[in-house]
Amino acid sequence: MKAAVIQFPGSNCDQDALWSMRNDVGIGAEYVWHEETSLDGFGAVFVPGGFSYGDYLRCGSMASESPIMQAVKGFANAGGPVIGVCNGFQILCEAGLLPGALLLNQEQKFVCQDVHLEAVNRTSMWTEGVDRVIRIPVAHGEGRYICDADALAELEGNDQVAFRYVGGNNPNGSVDDIAGVVNLSGNVLEALSVVHSS
Repeated sequence: MKAAVIQFPGSNCDQDALWSMRNDVGIGAEYVWHEETSLDGFGAVFVPGGFSYGDYLRCGSMASESPIMQAVKGFANAGGPVIGVCNGFQILCEAGLLPGALLLNQEQKFVCQDVHLEAVNRTSMWTEGVDRVIRIPVAHGEGRYICDADALAELEGNDQVAFRYVGGNNPNGSVDDIAGVVNLSGNVLEALSVVHSS
């Protein structure tokens, strides 16, 4: 399998993603510039963190209109694995792949700290086998996940909450302590971070 690491102007975690896929996960990975229109030859897509388009307007909103995003949507809708982390989470929400949006943290401050997460959904390709609380680093200014009551009820009812903050350690005020969500098919994951630390 070969993974596409999407690059936008302002991405700053794309190199980490590429290195990790090649060296930690052990799969092939290549950059795909945001102006490309095809994902032919790729078996997975990673939308990395950073400050796409300088985070002007809403974070991720400009990147969600890039040409490559039509290919990402088609790839996801066909069942291909797609993961969006940090700014990638914002981009995928703005692109309409999942409900909700990410807003300025509740305390209106940038957060950089370790948090503890539990996998709520245990059946998706991204969360299967995650059977313990994990500690991960987060670094974001607009990481507060919100959605309306109907969307939240649908996410909960369909087992689409992927990760939740535990121990009262919700650093951004996300609704229902949500730190990550999956689509109905479980092939698209949007999360604030997926870097596991000991």
